Amino acid sequence: MKPIEPMEPMRPGAFARLKNSNILQAWLVLFLSLCFGSSLAGVQMNLGPKIETNKLNETREKVPELVMGKEAALKMAEAGETLEALPESIVVQKPGKQSTYNVFEARKGADRLGWVVKAAGAGYADKIELLLGLDPKAEKITGIFVLEQKETPGLGNKIVTDEWRGQFTGKGTGQQMTVVKGGNTGAPNEINAVTGATISSRSVTDIINTAVADLKGPLSAKGSGGN
Repeated sequence: MKPIEPMEPMRPGAFARLKNSNILQAWLVLFLSLCFGSSLAGVQMNLGPKIETNKLNETREKVPELVMGKEAALKMAEAGETLEALPESIVVQKPGKQSTYNVFEARKGADRLGWVVKAAGAGYADKIELLLGLDPKAEKITGIFVLEQKETPGLGNKIVTDEWRGQFTGKGTGQQMTVVKGGNTGAPNEINAVTGATISSRSVTDIINTAVADLKGPLSAKGSGGN
């Protein structure tokens, strides 16, 4: 019987060429990207509903503070009183675009105390979601709360601080707000930018300006219609 000849080992040069093949590397990157994307999509599908439920619960919890102020909301809670947050959707038609807002009517018994609007827009790094509090006739901002943001840590993410958000409280809705750097001039519609994060500051202000422009009419009409 003729002996079986051993297989010739792969030459080092051939292995190196295979290892350094651009086509092979491209397919490997594509395969890993597909695997990672599929895993991420699966996680998002599982967590998505839970995240939205958490946001809704957080929104309802923030309604008293956003329409009454933190101190008044705390006193109401300590007294065992509650504030109803009645949800509704308001559709705003604009040229070539339709916007739908989730709005919560804040009521205490028969009295309407104000509105809380959920609004969103593009930030510096990603989407920013916020809650906007308005008085019953939508003539004044009663508070804002940043529901979600992914802005730069130590810079843009300072939009969540009480100090910066507090600038909006009490502002009238009669004119659009504008962001200024280095201290405002005292004009009622000016908002000081977060130092080093003008884009994030303008993003929040633009979201609020757009929501007010879209909803001032509809909410004002509801507010004028009595409690």
